[in-house]
Amino acid sequence: MVIRPASGLAEQALASGHWVKLICGASNQDLASIADLCALYACAGVQCVDVAADPAVVRAARIGLSWSLARGASPVWLMVSVSDGSDAHFRKAQFDPLRCPADCSRPCMRVCPADAIPASPGNSGVDEARCYGCGRCLPACPLGLITARDHVLARDALAPLLQELAPDAVEVHTAPGRSLAFAQVIEAIAESKVSLQRVAVSCGLEGHGLTSVDLSRELWQRHGLLRRHGFSPLWQLDGRPMSGDVGRGTARSAVQLWERLRPMAPPGPLQLAGGTNASTWSVLQQSADDAFPAGVAFGGHARSLVQPWLSQALERGQPLIEWQEGWEQALALARALVDPWLQSPCGALPC
Repeated sequence: MVIRPASGLAEQALASGHWVKLICGASNQDLASIADLCALYACAGVQCVDVAADPAVVRAARIGLSWSLARGASPVWLMVSVSDGSDAHFRKAQFDPLRCPADCSRPCMRVCPADAIPASPGNSGVDEARCYGCGRCLPACPLGLITARDHVLARDALAPLLQELAPDAVEVHTAPGRSLAFAQVIEAIAESKVSLQRVAVSCGLEGHGLTSVDLSRELWQRHGLLRRHGFSPLWQLDGRPMSGDVGRGTARSAVQLWERLRPMAPPGPLQLAGGTNASTWSVLQQSADDAFPAGVAFGGHARSLVQPWLSQALERGQPLIEWQEGWEQALALARALVDPWLQSPCGALPC
């Protein structure tokens, strides 16, 4: 297959440890917020945005990226996420609001980073468009009324969908023991004949009962499959599951997983993810390892930071990019998260 000439800025960022990716959510279909998030974090300096493999979502992301590009931001890779099996990133929460007690304090609403659960039950459950499957609401419900359902693309639909979407990169979420399923997904990606900058592989340890050595073997198996088809890999190491704590402890878990995997990982950039947040940079500075990861991916934390401004823009009936005061406040927060990884003054960035 034909591989696109590498985008200089993104590849330089991967090589130098300045890579930052925004994860919009593999099942997030909140189109207005996706457009605003992509515009916002592109202006903050990320090199890649990762969205659901959905035509409407990709269109929304491209609207945001085109807006930022027109205002001086650098080109950003558009990555879409797929999975080789059941995965927490590809699920939707659901519950019957009629079963909620009238006096419920709505802890599910308070922990939702996407504002996908209304403050009062009424006749509304989870807003499926906004839900991106983080799972924090599942243990929050005191009556256990919230469940999750898979939201995974059929494998035989993958090649034609990628031809339609024409992304710059694809991420495959995988799990130990799914080498055969992974191979089938990679074959479908190759069958699409879409030229790609990178194929990212997202995998972690938690919930699988494996050691770092076991995970390394799994990644080496996938490396062979990727290289067989001429793909350049990017390894996304998920330190903690999506529903885990989002404090300093999860940042430490992400860094520790990278430290353990680095000596035994297959060739290709190693990127931190899963539990990453504003503490990740400082935790990394305290690491005893003398190396540095390729970069970081921010998901739920990146969205939570600016969610109040996204919500207010929605209430005002306009996109965030059209509300100057809200845009400037949200952009300042996004830059504060991203800028340490870029190691450049915020004032030097456009938008």
